[in-house]
Amino acid sequence: MTVDDRFRQDYQDTVRDRPPGVRNEIITGPVSDWATDFSHAEPEWAADPYPIQDELRSRCPIARTERFGGGWLPTRYEDVASIAYDTERFSSRAIIMSNFRPPKEAAPVGGSPPISSDPPFHHHARKLLLPAFTKSAVTQREEATRAFCHRLIDALEGKEVVDAARDYAQHIPMRVIADMLGFPPEDGPRFRVFIENLLEGINLPPEERTARVESLYDYLLDQIRDHVERPRDDLTTYLVDAELGGQKLHPSHVAGTMALLLIAGIDTTWSAIGASLWHLARTPADRERLVADPGLLPTAMEEFLRAYAPVTMARLVREDMRWQGVDMKADDWILLSFPAANRDPAQFDRAGEVVIDREVNRHAAFGLGIHRCVGSHLARMELRVALEVWLERFPVFGLADPAAVTWATGQVRGPRTLPLRIG
Repeated sequence: MTVDDRFRQDYQDTVRDRPPGVRNEIITGPVSDWATDFSHAEPEWAADPYPIQDELRSRCPIARTERFGGGWLPTRYEDVASIAYDTERFSSRAIIMSNFRPPKEAAPVGGSPPISSDPPFHHHARKLLLPAFTKSAVTQREEATRAFCHRLIDALEGKEVVDAARDYAQHIPMRVIADMLGFPPEDGPRFRVFIENLLEGINLPPEERTARVESLYDYLLDQIRDHVERPRDDLTTYLVDAELGGQKLHPSHVAGTMALLLIAGIDTTWSAIGASLWHLARTPADRERLVADPGLLPTAMEEFLRAYAPVTMARLVREDMRWQGVDMKADDWILLSFPAANRDPAQFDRAGEVVIDREVNRHAAFGLGIHRCVGSHLARMELRVALEVWLERFPVFGLADPAAVTWATGQVRGPRTLPLRIG
C-alpha cells in the first residue's frame, strides 16, 4: 500500500465510517421568541444580531432553543468566558452547532484538531502549529501580503463601484493560507465553496452535508498525496512529517488540521476585513480620521475586532448539570458568542459604540481559554495590511447601496457582498 493509499484508507476508516452520532431534523424557520427559540441560522440574525443579543442579555442572559436537538446561548461576557475556560464540563469535540452531533468517541481529538480537541490531546496538537504562527514567522509574510493587496487594488482602479467583499477582502486570506499550505493559488474559488458548504450549510440534510464535507476532504487528500510525492517547505509537508509521541500524525489528524486552517483561516479574516471596510464606508468621520492619522489604525483595528467580532464557537455539555440557574443536559449545545461577550456593557464602556481610539480593549474576538486562536498574529497582520493598502489607494469611499450589503449566516459573520462607491 502506498503512502497515499494509507492516508486515504485511514481517513475513510476513522472519519467516514465512524458512528453516525445524533442527527436532528430541519432547524430553520421563523423564531417565535429569541429567549426560548433562538437560531443563528435565520436571516435577521445574519443581518443584525446585536439588538437581539442586547435584548437577551437584559432579559434572559442564557437563552434556550429546542432546535439543533437542544442548545443554550449565553450573552454575558462573564458566562461566555466561564464556559470557554471550563474544559471539564464543556467539550470541544464539535464546534459547529448544527443538526449533527459527532459521537462521544470522537473526543479528545475531534475532526479538526486542535480546535476540536479536548485536553490533554489539545495541548500537543496546538503546540505543533505554534512555530508557523509566531510574530516573526508572520512578519516574513507581510511584504508578499502587501504586494498582493496592491495587485487586487490595481484590478479595481477606474471602477466607480466595487464589491469590497468579493473583489478584495476574501482574496487576501485565501492567498495567504494557500501559500502557507502550499496549495495552488488558482484554487481560491474552490475554497469559497468549501467555506459556504461547512459554515453556511448547517440546515442541509445530513446526507447532502456529508457529501459536501467529503468533497473538501477529497481535495485535501489530493494535496496530501502531492506533498508526499513532492515534499516542499510548507505547512502541509510539515504536518505530513510531524510526530506526536514518536508517531506520525494520523492521516485524519493531518487532513482535519488542514481543513481547520483552510476554512477558519480564510473566513474569519475575510469577514473581519469586510466588516471593517463596511464600518468605514458608513462612518465618514472614522474613515477621514484614519486617512489623516494612519498611526491610529492598529488601535482602531482592535475596536473593529471587538465590535464586529466574526466568530462564534460551539461546545457540547458533557454531563447533565445545573449551571447558572439552568438545567443543562448531556450533549446540549452551547453557542459561545464572542460577539455578544464583546458588547456586554458590564465589560466594556460604551459597549454598543465603535470607538476607534479605545485604549483599554481586552476583547474576545480571538476566543478565550485554551482554544484562543493560534493564528491571531496572522489575522492581525492581514487585517492591518488590507486596511492600510485600501485607505492608501482609496481614501474616499462609501456604501453604494446599503440595502445591497449581505452578511454570512452561521457562526462566522461578515459581509458577503459589499458594494462600495469609490471617490
